[in-house]
Amino acid sequence: MPVTSSDTMEIRTSDDIVRVRQKVRDLAVGIGLGLVDQTKIVTAASEIARNTLDYGGGGTARVEVIEEGFRRGVRVTFEDEGPGIADVTRAMQDGFTTGGGLGLGLSGAKRLSNEFSIQSAVGVGTRIMIARWKSG
Repeated sequence: MPVTSSDTMEIRTSDDIVRVRQKVRDLAVGIGLGLVDQTKIVTAASEIARNTLDYGGGGTARVEVIEEGFRRGVRVTFEDEGPGIADVTRAMQDGFTTGGGLGLGLSGAKRLSNEFSIQSAVGVGTRIMIARWKSG
């Protein structure tokens, strides 16, 4: 799948989460995503960026414009070298949390994305990819 734009951003502070959100929004607007789709991918990216900082101890976000045939989309891949997720299946269930939140972060980000994947290994870290495609 061709990548027409790519930028890797550090996530070390809350300010970095704001920068990731803005970059995702800029790319989503740039490819012509509608307001609802923009909001969905920005919200999902914000949630995963926050998890990368809070649970993964920081990491990176690779923000890309992707093409597949005539479709264009925004893909964001988050990576950290944190403690990893011991039970990914359980972590994806609504209401599960190891912090003080509502436990809707991972599952909510998945619902807001057209594509979602997660790989995690205890003691190694976590990699989460989200993507939103332009409809029509």
